[in-house]
Amino acid sequence: MSTTEKPSKETLENWRNDPNNWKYGIFYYNKADNRIFPPKRNIYMGWTINFAKPSSIIAFVVLLLIIFGITFICSNQ
Repeated sequence: MSTTEKPSKETLENWRNDPNNWKYGIFYYNKADNRIFPPKRNIYMGWTINFAKPSSIIAFVVLLLIIFGITFICSNQ
């Protein structure tokens, strides 16, 4: 599959269900998956981070900094 081709729903589902894409059963790691926040194994539990993609890790760190920044600003008022 080329990098510009969008994977099918079946492929996305197979990636999510493949135990080889889950490190220690909780960390999603799939270089072929370009999604920043793929769904967790149990879809109803929300999303996780694709630790194989640096952009996912950067997005997660930025999100954490925003949350901590807002918390810090609100606690100092």
